Amino acid sequence: MLNIVTIPAEVLYQKAEAVPSITAETVALADQMIDAMHGAQGIGLAGPQVGLLQRIFVVHVAGDDPRVFINPEIIGTSIETSKMEEGCLSIPGLYADVVRPRAVEVQAYNLRGRPFTLSAEGILARVIQHELDHLNGVLFLDHLSERKRERMLKKYDPAEHLPV
Repeated sequence: MLNIVTIPAEVLYQKAEAVPSITAETVALADQMIDAMHGAQGIGLAGPQVGLLQRIFVVHVAGDDPRVFINPEIIGTSIETSKMEEGCLSIPGLYADVVRPRAVEVQAYNLRGRPFTLSAEGILARVIQHELDHLNGVLFLDHLSERKRERMLKKYDPAEHLPV
């Protein structure tokens, strides 16, 4: 199983590179990422979170099938925003309210190399935005005020969240 990297791993702060072609290895990676996400009881996981600077992420929200997004781009967002508590598998135990657009339109490639466009709202839209941030080296904490972010990170002890 893939290991999920946690802060302060440098890979989490770097911009991921486009996946040049979708191969059998890409399909295997997506399957492993879904397994790792499920194993950690998450609903989204991006390439950098497993130590790979590749523009790929997986999501699985309740009531939906797991989805794979390769080389994704958000091409539209709603004017309306919503505030929701977010957490992250790479920052276990920390949660904060984050304001994001309520709905998004995203373009990406599927595992067969075919482009698709998806309109999403609610939790799916939020997870897509959160995971796409990871591909750009952005963490959900970066959406908070500097003061709040520093206060939360002071409380964070990675040793409390090491696997047993």
